[in-house]
Amino acid sequence: MTLDREQVLRSAAALLTRKSTATMDEVARAAGIGRATLHRHFAGRDALVRALEELGIQEFEAALDAAMLDEGTSQEALRRFVAAIEPSAGLLSFLVTENQLFEGDGQNDGWDRLDARVAAFFRRGQERGEIRIDLTPAWLTEALYGLISSAAWAVQAGRVAGQDFAYMIVELLLGGARRSVEQ
Repeated sequence: MTLDREQVLRSAAALLTRKSTATMDEVARAAGIGRATLHRHFAGRDALVRALEELGIQEFEAALDAAMLDEGTSQEALRRFVAAIEPSAGLLSFLVTENQLFEGDGQNDGWDRLDARVAAFFRRGQERGEIRIDLTPAWLTEALYGLISSAAWAVQAGRVAGQDFAYMIVELLLGGARRSVEQ
């Protein structure tokens, strides 16, 4: 029997997004393989998390590509991106919380590449007059990541409806929390 590495990674991602402290034994059980088999492919938790990081970066890049951020208004592009990233939101929220991903020289250059693409999107929106200019593109990027993670956790915990995932993120990011006079 050959091991389907992607299936193992997706099983690990599904478990770790629900329980970030899961042990390698629990990951192996979730993937339907033995612990020894898991360890042959991933020497330990760090190796598994690094593999999940690669998967997360690939999925994030695919969502950015699918969103066609240069087409239409900033709001339309942001809605497309959030809809495209939704299936991977749990994995990304897990990765954001994994400290070892962001330590020293070991940081994957993929994160910088993703940050640059998202910040450039916000910068274009500012230049077009569609996004407020008093917040930096870097901050808007971080805020978007935080909202994606928070929405993923809230949906997973059943505190909000999954169908509201994209709406909640886009409306809060672009509209802020301040109540308008019309409401």
